[in-house]
Amino acid sequence: MVSHINYALSRVFNNSIYAPPICRVEGDLSEGSHKFSPNSESSLEPQKTCGGFSETYAALCDYNGIGCKEEVQWDVDTIYHSQDNREFNLLDFSHLDSRDLAVIVASIAYNTWFTKLHCKDMRIGSEVVDQVLHTVSKSNSLEELTLENDTYNKRFFLIPFSISSPLLPPLGVVTLSQALCSSDDYSNSLLHLDLSKNPGVLSGEDNLYLFLAQPNCLVHLDLSGTDCTVDSLFGALLRGCCADLSYLNLSKNSFSHRKARDSLPTFRQFFSSAFSLTHVSLASVKVPPDSLRALFLGLSNNPHITDLHLDIGSCELRSAGAGVIQELFPRVSCVGTLDISDNGLDADLLAVIPAFSRHPSLKHLMLGKNFNIKGRVLDEILQKLVHLVQEEECALQSLSLADSRLRQRGTVLVNALGSNTCLRKVDLSGNLLEDSGAKMLSKALQINTTLRSVMWDRNNTTATGFQDVARALEHNFTLQYMPLPLSDVTQAYRSAPEKTDQIQRALLRNNQTQRFSQKQALRLHQGLVTSTAEQVMERLCVRVQQQVCVLKGCEEGEEVQTARQILKEARDSRALYPSLCELAHVLSVDGPVKQRLDTLAGELAKAADKELQVVVDSMVSLCRELCPMSCSAAERLTPPLSSISEQVSIPRSAIRNALMERAAEDINRALEEVKLSVVSYLTNSIVDQILQELYNTHKTLVLVIPLFCMTSL
Repeated sequence: MVSHINYALSRVFNNSIYAPPICRVEGDLSEGSHKFSPNSESSLEPQKTCGGFSETYAALCDYNGIGCKEEVQWDVDTIYHSQDNREFNLLDFSHLDSRDLAVIVASIAYNTWFTKLHCKDMRIGSEVVDQVLHTVSKSNSLEELTLENDTYNKRFFLIPFSISSPLLPPLGVVTLSQALCSSDDYSNSLLHLDLSKNPGVLSGEDNLYLFLAQPNCLVHLDLSGTDCTVDSLFGALLRGCCADLSYLNLSKNSFSHRKARDSLPTFRQFFSSAFSLTHVSLASVKVPPDSLRALFLGLSNNPHITDLHLDIGSCELRSAGAGVIQELFPRVSCVGTLDISDNGLDADLLAVIPAFSRHPSLKHLMLGKNFNIKGRVLDEILQKLVHLVQEEECALQSLSLADSRLRQRGTVLVNALGSNTCLRKVDLSGNLLEDSGAKMLSKALQINTTLRSVMWDRNNTTATGFQDVARALEHNFTLQYMPLPLSDVTQAYRSAPEKTDQIQRALLRNNQTQRFSQKQALRLHQGLVTSTAEQVMERLCVRVQQQVCVLKGCEEGEEVQTARQILKEARDSRALYPSLCELAHVLSVDGPVKQRLDTLAGELAKAADKELQVVVDSMVSLCRELCPMSCSAAERLTPPLSSISEQVSIPRSAIRNALMERAAEDINRALEEVKLSVVSYLTNSIVDQILQELYNTHKTLVLVIPLFCMTSL
């Protein structure tokens, strides 16, 4: 009887070593009792949903004399199980009482399914906190705990941290720090440490610095908002974290003004030695100019890292920092994303912006909240920005000028987006550009083919402005993302909801696979490539033609023959771009790519049939192995089991459609982009040469005509 009771309870508590003795399977039970029920030695025990959470939860509810909530069991058995979700989020049950939550948490202590326990932005009572402590100290399957709360509990200070296996009991920062230093196991296994948003937790806590200073494998370290002294950390980080640290967030802290200069060599050496950094944030930290210089010098000498995200926004850099950026940033080739927003740069942007144009790898730039200037200086800065994004070799893919309050003067930058060919994302929110800015945006969107995302809100845009944007999107097939401008649209939607709906419909259309035709792409691209050059060429042709007419009565010399030839080529060049595009299109109608896809569709169909045959035959064999008698009887069915593999196949149309309608379109789109770029290069090269020849011919004929006139006299 005791054995049966022990067996039943061990199933409820997953035979946990922390269950009460009567709840565990004792050693005197036969080995088979672990796998088979006491009443049936031949029946396999079915695998329990989510590690038997519902059974454990029901038993603990009964033990504690509280009602078992069926919704908890249903959510876990249905939602968590169907999504294979092993992170238990207490927020899913935040509407329940503390006693109910405590029992839920207690159930996880005996569960082997869940590996993560998550509780964020949720007030929990001491009863639940105690149970969390008990659970994480008893569970042998939990690998990660995330607790985040800005309040103090009378019995426990909640700290947000995520930590990979083995999991430490979160008994406060002191206990955590002591535990980290107590064993080398943590140095060899802890990957992710987050103590953010806990002011004062690092003050005087030497154990944590000792842990960071010893060799470890930390990949993610977040100490933002902990009031730590930034410069004092880098000695420890240099010794312990250089090899693996990828993410470092020290925002909302401070430098020690007394010791900052003494720590500069260490600060610089860390950034020159780090192997794996991808993200560094010093946002909202007042960074001294010398420290900024050390940061840039260190990064410029680091050969190991690339495409670094560097956030030094709201660092009060001002003029001194602007000078450092102007001098040193062009050398920092490892930075791919730079955030220097809200630094009081203002008029100093005149010197800072050219530093970005010389940067070889800067892809994303955030400059917002740095434009507290007016008049001529603002116009000059905006012109430099226009020049920056229109440079042929500009590597920028995204630009943010959010909350810069540029007003009407900012429309010059919006207008420049029309001919821009590098930016894929812009954020112009919070600039009070009004309807005139929206009209400029609409004009730009009608000829721009590279922008994929536009952020536009807090610009005092009315329904009229949104109507302009909506009309533009009828002709733009490439913009895919424009978040609903909630601030501006609230008023506009009341008066004309259809105008904002039209924008969303156009964006939805642009996110479909087939967006615009080859002719539309050709027309847009040709207009951008040739319109300006054609105007210049037309003026030069008129001048040269007039000069040739003046010399018509004389014997045609070499100069006149050259002029006639270059005029002919100038006329023929107008057909150059469409002719090249047509040639590329004709040669691709039944080209190698389409032929290869046709062949591949047939090969894939055969491979799919073969795979199905192997799988089905294996299934039938397994059925015969497990249930031989029933399978023999099933052979008399129509069709018999042995012939099922011959009856099933994947529809040929499904494979062909997948290749020819989806994959082929993506491949063809990529090919068209490359072909258009080649056509543009060829056209530009030849047109530039024709323009040069026309100009030279014009100058030559200017000298010839006076001689002709003198001869005529």
